[in-house]
Amino acid sequence: MPQHTPTRRICRDCDGFATAAITTGTRHPNGTRATLTVTCPTCKGTGRTAPAAGLVRAGR
Repeated sequence: MPQHTPTRRICRDCDGFATAAITTGTRHPNGTRATLTVTCPTCKGTGRTAPAAGLVRAGR
């Protein structure tokens, strides 16, 4: 019987690539490039999202 892996909740804004290094074009005195590290604001750098809250039925 085939085994199914559970689906992971990947962030829809960054597609799981939560952190990116962006080069600024300038160089440090030792020759390395200056980079900025940017994280996804939606998942806060984890690459995953929390499961959606379940629908609650109230009343009759």
